[in-house]
Amino acid sequence: MSSPGRASWRDWVVPGAGVLLEGFLVGRDFLARAEREEGLPRLVVSRLDGQNRMTDEHAVAFDEEAYELNLVDTSDAESPALRFSYTSMTTPPRTFDYRVPTRERALLKEKRVPGHNPENFVTRRLMAPAPDGETIPVSLLYGKDTPLDGTAPVLLYGYGAYGRSMPAAFSSNRLSLVERGFIYAIAHVRGGMEKGYRWYREGRLANKPNTFSDFIAAAEHLVRESFTRAGDIAIHGGSAGGMLIGAALNARPALFRAAVADVPFVDVLNTMCDADLPLTPPEWPEWGNPLEDEEAYRVIAGYSPYDNVKAQAYPHILITAGVSDPRVTYWEPAKWAAKLRAMKTDDNRLLLKTNLSAGHAGASGRFDYLEEIALAYAFVLTSFEE
Repeated sequence: MSSPGRASWRDWVVPGAGVLLEGFLVGRDFLARAEREEGLPRLVVSRLDGQNRMTDEHAVAFDEEAYELNLVDTSDAESPALRFSYTSMTTPPRTFDYRVPTRERALLKEKRVPGHNPENFVTRRLMAPAPDGETIPVSLLYGKDTPLDGTAPVLLYGYGAYGRSMPAAFSSNRLSLVERGFIYAIAHVRGGMEKGYRWYREGRLANKPNTFSDFIAAAEHLVRESFTRAGDIAIHGGSAGGMLIGAALNARPALFRAAVADVPFVDVLNTMCDADLPLTPPEWPEWGNPLEDEEAYRVIAGYSPYDNVKAQAYPHILITAGVSDPRVTYWEPAKWAAKLRAMKTDDNRLLLKTNLSAGHAGASGRFDYLEEIALAYAFVLTSFEE
């Protein structure tokens, strides 16, 4: 190109509101982009003519309501096919070649899960109304014979921080609950980027309370739509998601039967005020700096789970910590557990497990990791036996 300067640049793709561009792949005769719209991933493919102009733009179609997609780089610029991976909460990972000229796809690889039949399960996607008029995507997994009359128990998972989008992907671990009659749900709350960068901005700093109200709104929507009943919902989150769990418990404890908070970031105000902790200053852009910003102090003090524990009844709670955790220091979950025990007015179980040989990511090793999942699910299941 004779003039490669900025003045010669032109836009190929201009994403609309609520669309997050996640990647591009350029082939000999096509351009593919991965994006996320209203919480749902898409692959949009365009053919390129001899002048590198895009024609025949279309989105690759899928049958399930919620799923996860990823472009796969084959390092073959001459291939007429696009390669991508696909998974859903019912479908184990699969890899496909997609021939752009004919729109035909060929299955190349599929993860085998012994004993699993995707036809026995259902994946759904709901849009739950938030108090301010937004809609929160909610992904569901349940057995095809699960009654949808309000009698099924639910495990609702949430995170909502750092712009991380929670994928509606396959996990064989969840089937342990789902085969026992649970509905497994993921609330794609603000703080992630499921609905674009705006979705992240509206769940951080002064807007952080949106994350918590979104999560509660998702739970209420499941009750309103007769998937479950108030008091029959277990909630689960870890790290910043553990903060979400703590805030939801303080705000609406009667809505939930049980809660699992893994390495929860719950002593937010004290931690963000301790500049000597090596990870505190880098976290100020996410939560705010209460040492220099009075409004940030007020906002954090208003939702920090440890600072807002009340003298009220709480559901069954399992809290985990890692003694070598550099991100959420082990004393945060310990302080939270102690304050809950001192103030709660119920006789429900409140358990704290501190792993003395693990950090933020939990136990290492395949089987140790599975034992931690088994502990969480056993806690949830026993909580519903009462």
